[in-house]
Amino acid sequence: MWYGTGCFLLRNTGVTPVMSDHGLLTTLAYKLGKDSPACYALEGSVAIAGAVVRWLKDNLGIIQSSAEIEKLAGEVGSSYGCYFVPRLLWAVRPLLGAHIICGLTQFTNKSHLAFAALEAVCFQTREILEAMNQDYGVALSQLQVDGGITSNRLLMQLQADVLCIPVGRDPPVKPSMSETTALSAAMAAGAAEGVGVWSLTPGDLTAIPTEKYQPLINPEESEFRYTRWKKAVQRAMNWETTEPINNGNGAISNGNGAISNGNGAISNGNGAISNGNGAISMGMVSVDQYNTCL
Repeated sequence: MWYGTGCFLLRNTGVTPVMSDHGLLTTLAYKLGKDSPACYALEGSVAIAGAVVRWLKDNLGIIQSSAEIEKLAGEVGSSYGCYFVPRLLWAVRPLLGAHIICGLTQFTNKSHLAFAALEAVCFQTREILEAMNQDYGVALSQLQVDGGITSNRLLMQLQADVLCIPVGRDPPVKPSMSETTALSAAMAAGAAEGVGVWSLTPGDLTAIPTEKYQPLINPEESEFRYTRWKKAVQRAMNWETTEPINNGNGAISNGNGAISNGNGAISNGNGAISNGNGAISMGMVSVDQYNTCL
């Protein structure tokens, strides 16, 4: 799996193409030589991975550089019930109109947001891997990763914890090997007939040591976190709407910022008004610590 601005996971299915029932792509993986059989793969992608770190840096300003997020998130070691749902753009999920953050309380700070953002990347990866396991019929026992964001050790440990399987990456002592996807493509081209600058014979290849991350939490805890995140995803579905909304208790929005909660508290979208129960409207941003969903 390659981690960068987005995440891209390919699983080799051999010489037989596997058609996905879960929105994944069936793609040609490689064909090494004109007389060699073609090998196929299932492919799934996540548009928002490293991009969420950039969003935290550029839009929220909670970090000055992308590298700082590992230390910031590591200060708490948990999101403490805060869940981040990036705008999901991969095939299995419908288009969501905005980032959603659920589980905010008065104790939530920027470290919790940083942790929740990293964890969201891992949850999205698990969704794809589960779809692949169902399509292929055999569960993956280990995930091999590369890409720039894999230098974040906390992210890699979280990925192992969320997937409940080991995650392996090239060690940082060889930074030139961090982009093994590009290296593999170069080797395949170099081994082509008439080129011959590389040999793909196993005995001729140099072994690249990997750094392996083992799951550190039990499967029950992993499943609990993942289930809570999926609940946050459901809350995010169809978040943006222009239709009038009535929740059955007198709360009505006309889609233009005018809101009544049925108890006399009204915001015209241009001011800050509290209904005395913790609900506050500030222009275009609504915060309700009791519903804990932004």
